[in-house]
Amino acid sequence: MEIVGIDVGFGFTKAYNGKNSVIFKSLIGDAADIQFRASLGDASATSNLHITLNDKAYFIGSYAELQSNIPEFTLDQEKLIEDFIQILAITAAGLCTTSTGPINVVTGLPVGYLKRDTRRLKDMIRGTHNITFHNPNGQDDSRRINIDKVHVIPQPIGSIFNLIFDDNGKISDRTLAGSKLGVVDIGFKTTDVSIFDHLQYIERGSSTMDTGISKCFSVIANKLRQESNINIELYRIFKFVESGMIKIKGREYNIANLKKRVYTTSASAIAEDLNRLWENDWDIDSIVLSGGGSVPLAEHLIPRIEGNVIPIQKNIDARFNNVQGYCKFGHYKWGGTSKPAAAAPAKKAAAAEAKSEPEDDPEKGEKSGKGLAWLRRQN
Repeated sequence: MEIVGIDVGFGFTKAYNGKNSVIFKSLIGDAADIQFRASLGDASATSNLHITLNDKAYFIGSYAELQSNIPEFTLDQEKLIEDFIQILAITAAGLCTTSTGPINVVTGLPVGYLKRDTRRLKDMIRGTHNITFHNPNGQDDSRRINIDKVHVIPQPIGSIFNLIFDDNGKISDRTLAGSKLGVVDIGFKTTDVSIFDHLQYIERGSSTMDTGISKCFSVIANKLRQESNINIELYRIFKFVESGMIKIKGREYNIANLKKRVYTTSASAIAEDLNRLWENDWDIDSIVLSGGGSVPLAEHLIPRIEGNVIPIQKNIDARFNNVQGYCKFGHYKWGGTSKPAAAAPAKKAAAAEAKSEPEDDPEKGEKSGKGLAWLRRQN
């Protein structure tokens, strides 16, 4: 059994199995007939994603953006579940692992959609899937992906698990595990916020806000349309917003000042909603910023949040925080199932460790169904 964390977002799809990680745009396109292929340019595993799944061929990610006649992209949760989740998740799993055995997956949903969409998400990706990766050199790689179990958690909690667990699913930071933590996960479409108190998920302080980074991109794209009369697709604007400069039909547009104003406005809106939601949770010890949108908004957002915000590390890609946490939680949940013979000693060691812990041991709440054991048993 192999454990894989998978995060299908509106902007990017990510996967991580403890060793390998993959990321590509959440784009699906028709598999056009490419009459000429050159070996120049990007040769990464995700640059020429051409697959066949369920007897239908697709271009995925940046390849769909470049080559498909009609690349598909969505900001609609219903359409994401029905038309995108299976294709993107199975592609990510196939890229991340070469396992021919069963795979257990941990994934996440925005807090506001967790109850509604958990069952459908699991039904979409669980089971055996035959996928073929068509490589640029003409060779095909046919795989059978067997997804055995799927566990769905609130998306932002993955970032907390990434901080408190090690790669084997063991608590590595007991100070954080024994704290009351808030997490602000800024994605492409949504911003998800959650509170985790001594490893217990707090529903009251958790919510999904429709204030992702795509709103900033929409404002910038609308302004450019007014000046250039060209509609720019949101999935194509990433690199231009980052550089602060875009060229349209040979004319350069400097969007650095516009970007700053838009980011400031968006950060103010997120902070106001957050401070209002967490008004009674004044005892939060630390607040974690996560998600791809947290990096560009950080300098505008952190000064406006009431509380102790943990600085974003410069040497990591914040887009992977959740999916790495999913994988670590998978090892916590299923870690002993792949080696049954070792399970008994592990339980004895855990029991001995629990006895040696003080009364405020963060895992002690599991006996009453409050700590991680409660979350572990869900869905």
